[in-house]
Amino acid sequence: MKELYVVGRNPVLELLKTEKEIDKIYVLKGELQGSIRKIIGIARDRNIIIQEVDKGKLDTMSKGNAHQGVAALVSGFKYSTIEDILNKANEAKEDPFIIILDEIEDPHNLGAIIRTAECAGVHGVIIPKRRAARVNQTVYKSSAGAVEHVLIADVTNISNTIEELKKKGLWIYGADVHGQDYYFDTSLNGPIALVIGNEGKGISRLVKDKCDVLVKIPMYGQVSSLNASASAAILIYEVVKQNHEKEKPGT
Repeated sequence: MKELYVVGRNPVLELLKTEKEIDKIYVLKGELQGSIRKIIGIARDRNIIIQEVDKGKLDTMSKGNAHQGVAALVSGFKYSTIEDILNKANEAKEDPFIIILDEIEDPHNLGAIIRTAECAGVHGVIIPKRRAARVNQTVYKSSAGAVEHVLIADVTNISNTIEELKKKGLWIYGADVHGQDYYFDTSLNGPIALVIGNEGKGISRLVKDKCDVLVKIPMYGQVSSLNASASAAILIYEVVKQNHEKEKPGT
């Protein structure tokens, strides 16, 4: 499993909250205040090696991402399975709530969607193994470390995965500009998976054909579509809203 550097104060702090093995933490020489001091304290309690380095070293590790004076060296990201995600929902006694990403290519978008998913209590995110962004340093940074708290499964074929989820009782809703109904006019309760498509092409035809319902977000301006992570956030929180309303007494 390929090693990677997790950079930035929040991502490293979130990493330290998990049981993931951390090989070493690098901090900028002289930068021992604020949250860096907290990181060092936790790392020492866990007997993690801490090394002070110069800015050039951290710049190289961060590959253009803002490191904020700290980086952690870890083994590559460990992906989950579909069963892991469904089991998580079952253990929580909740209807499964899953996000399926169809060829999202920008790691910043992937990270932002994972961050929203974690905040909203999504049980898992599914991504394809090919022709899509993978969990890397940029995704860690963009998600503010949320990748360590969300189950992420990588699959060979999204269409086949949708069929598998349907057999498990999930309804599949795809975000599409030509959808039948607006998302707020659609019931999004029960076991559900939301499909978000590629930044430019949207959901592929084969995947679109597998969706039970296609929903759209109203567009009133001159630009015809939203950023993928913005679309995902709108739909994810509509599911949260509808489930919250369902739980209100008398509804």
